Amino acid sequence: MLQRVKERTQVTRPEDVAEIIRALLKAESKTDREKEHWWVIGLNTRNTIKYVDLVALGILDSCICHPRETFRLAILKGVSSIILAHNHPSGDPEPSPDDRELTNRITNAGEIIGIKVLDHVIVGNGSQMSVSLKDRGTVR
Repeated sequence: MLQRVKERTQVTRPEDVAEIIRALLKAESKTDREKEHWWVIGLNTRNTIKYVDLVALGILDSCICHPRETFRLAILKGVSSIILAHNHPSGDPEPSPDDRELTNRITNAGEIIGIKVLDHVIVGNGSQMSVSLKDRGTVR
């Protein structure tokens, strides 16, 4: 489901992504905010957002996602790169082993199809805390 964001928004740091995700969550009902979400942000060659897609909506502590769904719109829209983002309803943005494994899997798929994964940002619900997996060395 495509999300509305300000046109011509350029992403230059993980905090930009976290701010966008917090705004999207804030616009949802309290019930939906308490579910894990998986977003893909498609970027052009200047890191300007072409789209934000809510790829999957999960449950309290998990969300099923696959590279196929992650790259579907990226391929159709012809983006240069993507940023992965998801929330942790618990408020703790610390990545789980599953988060790191899925990030690696999607990054590898992106290398094969020629769409670079720039980062994976995890936002903790109800807090200003977020984690960039690029800063942690998981995203190459």
